[in-house]
Amino acid sequence: MVDTPPQHSPEAPRRVALFVTCVVDFFRPTVGFAAVRLLERAGCKVEVPPTQVCCGQPAYNSGDRAAAIAVAKDVVAAFDGYDHVVVPSGSCGAMIRVHYPKLLGDDPDWGPRAHRVASRTHELVSFLTDVCGVDSVADLGTAGTVTYHDGCSGLREMGIKQQPRKLLASIPGLELKDMLDAEVCCGFGGTFCVKYPDISGEMVRKKAETIAQTGAAMVLAGDVSCLLNIAGKLSREGHKVEARHVAEVLAGMTDVPPIGAAKGE
Repeated sequence: MVDTPPQHSPEAPRRVALFVTCVVDFFRPTVGFAAVRLLERAGCKVEVPPTQVCCGQPAYNSGDRAAAIAVAKDVVAAFDGYDHVVVPSGSCGAMIRVHYPKLLGDDPDWGPRAHRVASRTHELVSFLTDVCGVDSVADLGTAGTVTYHDGCSGLREMGIKQQPRKLLASIPGLELKDMLDAEVCCGFGGTFCVKYPDISGEMVRKKAETIAQTGAAMVLAGDVSCLLNIAGKLSREGHKVEARHVAEVLAGMTDVPPIGAAKGE
């Protein structure tokens, strides 16, 4: 069952719930503020449900189905009733949109609610372009060369590829230079990097090399978790490349230190 989101007149603001995500909340709150700024510029009325919790990926990916189901119910209860749920993360967005219907689909009470919330859930940049019709952003003074890493879940489960590139291309003075193997995993993979640290480390080493080879001053992505992993390796390998969430650049919020920067840098 697929629920169709309410239709709006051009004058009516969409009532959007922002799913902040744990990683943004704990490690990069600026991304949440950037998301609000972008959504409001697109004409949305943004709310942040105070009862939201983790999307449940750690439990789900570790095989703890019971815990994942319990968390999914909490998220569905918090976000049911909004026109749209917007997530500044392809990974968390995919958990809700793709995996919640599988977790709760057989439950006669929670199944329909899970399908409804899932059908209204979008990754931030794809929501701006595909739903709100945003095709450019304001010139906020960001210039230079950047490269873009395609996170696995956003790319393969949410269909995010051209949307961020489209908006970045609209910024005067900003040059986007694609890296080799942009679609290859950075090695984070949630609990994967804990279970298989050697494999994960080699994957992010290769990713850092391909980023550095572009000559870009900044690497962007749609998931803070990927960026934390990449930023750490870039720093350890001595590469002077900043890591930022794409929303920060699109919203003109690049006055804060890049991801992974030590205090005082």
